[in-house]
Amino acid sequence: EVFDPVTLAKIQGSLAIGHVRYSTAGSSTLENAQPFVSRFKLGSIAVAHNGNLTNADVIRELLEDSGVGFVSSSDSEVIINLIAKNYKKGLEKALTDTIQFIKGSYALVVMTENTLVGARDPHGIRPLCLGSIDGGWVLASESCAIDAVGGQFVRDVEPGEIVMIDSHGVLSFNFGEKTRRSVCAFEYIYFARPDSAIDGVDVYLSRIRAGEKLGRESAVPADLVIGVPDSGVPAAIGYGRATGTPFGLGIVKSKYVGRTFIAPSQELRERAVSVKLNVVRSEVQGKRVVIIDDSIVRGTTSRRLVMLLREAGAQEVHFRVCSPPVRYPCYFGIDTPHRRELIGNESSVEEICKAIGADSLAFISKEGLIEALDGVGGYCLGCFTGEYPVPVHMEIPENSE
Repeated sequence: EVFDPVTLAKIQGSLAIGHVRYSTAGSSTLENAQPFVSRFKLGSIAVAHNGNLTNADVIRELLEDSGVGFVSSSDSEVIINLIAKNYKKGLEKALTDTIQFIKGSYALVVMTENTLVGARDPHGIRPLCLGSIDGGWVLASESCAIDAVGGQFVRDVEPGEIVMIDSHGVLSFNFGEKTRRSVCAFEYIYFARPDSAIDGVDVYLSRIRAGEKLGRESAVPADLVIGVPDSGVPAAIGYGRATGTPFGLGIVKSKYVGRTFIAPSQELRERAVSVKLNVVRSEVQGKRVVIIDDSIVRGTTSRRLVMLLREAGAQEVHFRVCSPPVRYPCYFGIDTPHRRELIGNESSVEEICKAIGADSLAFISKEGLIEALDGVGGYCLGCFTGEYPVPVHMEIPENSE
């Protein structure tokens, strides 16, 4: 979508780095687009970052006081400026010094003239994996990206690990103290593609299991179960298996509209829902319908879907959700910075049900979600519980608490 075949054919080099941005810290402007590139006397580096730094403002102020300039509002520029500042010590030392200084979540890819580097924060909040292709190596946020370029998945980059790749091969080492793994549960619930696996957990099967667990926890008499595309569909299949409710394709999604939850403003989210999703009237008319979605964050999509189902003639609409209520902000890479934006902040399940207009509403339990993932734990559930794996130092306006 960025380069046409003619342009691609002209590109020379043995290293490349790219990024598809979902804005969290910093607005959605061209200045904040990644990768960030820094050229200086000792060489050039490029950085792509998935995650969110909780101490970015503090580091930015320290760097600015020392004469370092910034061209964006992105926390990712803090990382590249730290690496550049420490680069005279060598790449490996610059990386370890930088990583010891930053806090929060990060899956990083760093590129120099002859080296590709991957790094994952000590809690492993954001995913990163390693693959091989035609005698070379690939780093990606999801294993499906490695499949897409004809590569072979090798392994996940471990929490607290740095992987350095050059013409001699792959060198890896760990940094920092051993901490509890805290992979973001939303990677499995919503963000990741179903054909990916993260830290040994198959995303598609985890969503199937979540639907099955939801069915065992909160079944309701119904004629049809449908899923909200895309992430709600496997869960709806699982719910149908657990309850014996027939599964159907009751909602279709326009392939030309992106994800509504990650749109940067409420106005854009509401507009996107209107053109993104539509109901198959012949499938739902006159039926008691259970609709399965991955989450309810702001309630925008849920309200619209219930209304569409009723307009299409659904007799009853029962909403089931494959995550617990989102009650707290995420500081680690999901753009929900203020509690006032979250419909689950102060509302009970009954109040949310009334707000979205459903006949009934139920969320999977926290224990049910963990069981659906792998039954062991080691996940960040901060947006559900308010308990975060990393101390949060970011300032939050009083009216958002």
